[in-house]
Amino acid sequence: MVEITGKPDVFRRARAAGSIRLMESTIEAIRSGRVKKGDVLATARMTAILAVKETPRLIPLCHPIPITGVDVEFEIGVNTIQATVTVTSVGKTGVEMEALTGVSVALLNVWDMIKYLEKDATGNYPETVIEYIRVAKKEKATA
Repeated sequence: MVEITGKPDVFRRARAAGSIRLMESTIEAIRSGRVKKGDVLATARMTAILAVKETPRLIPLCHPIPITGVDVEFEIGVNTIQATVTVTSVGKTGVEMEALTGVSVALLNVWDMIKYLEKDATGNYPETVIEYIRVAKKEKATA
């Protein structure tokens, strides 16, 4: 791990985003609450928060840091769901890995809950794609 002992604690915020491309019929099932496993976005929201908190256990060189806030938002399009995760902390290192982990796991959770709707006759997912996972914004308070 990188040595950060001498760094001062400062306010930090990172926002990450990504999307999953789905069939329109799957999007409609999510909107109407007809997914067998339950409320897709509520479950993905909780999963994102858990993933943020577990980031140092999943990415071994990430420092465990105090998380002071997590916000998870979803935007549903015609054939996509975009997830945005914003993480805040007061600490010695940034929170972009936590935000990226939250988005990634939220989208994986969506896939897990709707995969039976996306499979083709061979059991594959020709239209399902997780894409564009990125840090949308990173902020740090100045001393």
